[in-house]
Amino acid sequence: MSKTVLDFASYALQFFFLFTPFFALSMFLCLTAAYPERKKKIEATRIMVFSFLICEALVFFGEQIFAVLGINIHGFSIGVGLVLLLDGIALVKGRVAEGDSDPNRDIAVVPMAIPVIVGPATIGAIMVLGAEWKGFELKTMRSLSILAASFALWLMLFLSSKMEKWLGARGLQILSKITGLVLASLAAQMMLNGACNGWMKIQDSANRPAAPQTRPAK
Repeated sequence: MSKTVLDFASYALQFFFLFTPFFALSMFLCLTAAYPERKKKIEATRIMVFSFLICEALVFFGEQIFAVLGINIHGFSIGVGLVLLLDGIALVKGRVAEGDSDPNRDIAVVPMAIPVIVGPATIGAIMVLGAEWKGFELKTMRSLSILAASFALWLMLFLSSKMEKWLGARGLQILSKITGLVLASLAAQMMLNGACNGWMKIQDSANRPAAPQTRPAK
């Protein structure tokens, strides 16, 4: 198997877990309990489209956002890692999916796309990754990974009624806890990378020879 395929699969899997899919499925089931089956499928499609577009905007414009705000990406990586770790811990402890089902309420953007699927930790993680991916071609390849993860999530929501029967409430809870463990691991790696890269940058600055001073001509 080529390195490109492994790279694609690795990032697709990371994005899939960043979307907290099983918690998202639990929320979707709560919010669409009173929906007819056809409307559930329509909402699942709308949620996938909005989530994907938000992620793509973060990938392609994350670097510009850092530049405008004057934020150092290494420090931001550590901060995002901490938020992602808290999200992971919340899932492991058993975050409860709550919400009232109202067929007249539009749930696609808020609360499903934001903040359930693309929450603060996911936004930060995608911004960091997008800023690290240099070049349009690399960003496009990573975007395909996001598309694959979004499609997998859409499939879960599209088949939500069947997923509920197959997994049951306990099964969804167990899978959410496993997702939390994966998020905690990603958070630790992100914080470690941010700390190491930041330290290397400080060391490079310290070891760089000072520019020679020229005396003004008399």
